[in-house]
Amino acid sequence: MNPYALPATTHSYLERAAESLREAIVATEVPTRYACAHVAALRATAAMLSARAHPSPSRRKQQKNAWVLLAEVAPELAEWARFFASGATKRAAAETGSSRAVTSREADDLIREADRFLAVIEATLGLAPHVPFEEQLPWRAAGQVVSGGLSA
Repeated sequence: MNPYALPATTHSYLERAAESLREAIVATEVPTRYACAHVAALRATAAMLSARAHPSPSRRKQQKNAWVLLAEVAPELAEWARFFASGATKRAAAETGSSRAVTSREADDLIREADRFLAVIEATLGLAPHVPFEEQLPWRAAGQVVSGGLSA
């Protein structure tokens, strides 16, 4: 795919996905970290959909969620779609502020996977993948304590 031919919305969604990932990394509340990481994956998915999806004629069709659409538009990303779809319920609980919705480990794992997913989307779209956030934030990779008592 020619990165210069991508719609502006694709680039916008990628930027917003990166912003959500940064928010997830620096957030001190575990549910917020999880929810932001999941939203980052949704925004990366929106970028792919804006680049590849072609709306069908105006026949009314059944509504599909982003993960189903991703698997249809980019079958090579179906496994990623299933992975993130499986976390949607936890994200919804985390967004309500439930401290029991997810563990710190689950939030860390989702941040890492959302970061990898964003790189996969960028590469699939013909863009140079971003520097993984874990490498950008060496204090996080080293497992040092973050304000609020959370560690990697």
